[in-house]
Amino acid sequence: MWREEEDSLLEASAGLEKGSDVTEVATSLLFSDGIMITLNLMGTEIWKICDGRTVEEIIDSLLADFEVERAVLSQDVHSFLQDLEQKGFIFYG
Repeated sequence: MWREEEDSLLEASAGLEKGSDVTEVATSLLFSDGIMITLNLMGTEIWKICDGRTVEEIIDSLLADFEVERAVLSQDVHSFLQDLEQKGFIFYG
């Protein structure tokens, strides 16, 4: 189960527009088997497109919406997906 936090999403979006660092703003919560984790804006966007796409398709989709270098984004996406798998939220690899 997961839910997106609208107020936090608005806060993160406003911060991005101002050029602020919003990596610590939790915009969604994931719940599974008694484990709860929070995701920041990028994590939430990755989570929303974990729908059978390949990792490269996820990266391509995110590059269309975020100003970040592909190499940096690729590393972040791979690390994030590995972390989600380790916590039992997805199967990756």
